Amino acid sequence: MKSTTFGKRLGEVRKVKKMSQDELAKKLNVHGAVIGRYERDEVKPSIEVAAAIADALEVSLDYLVGNTDLLLEKNVVNKIIDIQKLGQEDKAHVFAMLDAFLQSHKAKKVFAS
Repeated sequence: MKSTTFGKRLGEVRKVKKMSQDELAKKLNVHGAVIGRYERDEVKPSIEVAAAIADALEVSLDYLVGNTDLLLEKNVVNKIIDIQKLGQEDKAHVFAMLDAFLQSHKAKKVFAS
């Protein structure tokens, strides 16, 4: 997803999440037409509404507003935050397990092709 505007990113993420404008609008307690206006960049939501949209779509607000091109799912961000709170020794264990898993996953992909 390389879109640059809030509206384009909103529309792309909403479609990836297989959510209609009306479904998103219901989660936000707004009319479906409002979502369409956001997606067409006709109007900009307030920061509070933009944050609520990000929460409803389970993506970061930074992604929606174009501060990053890295589309992180909310649950991934929450895990990173949890790891950040660990002590150094516990972090080292988590990273060792993660490294082992990723190496195994990469090896399986290489041998499968």
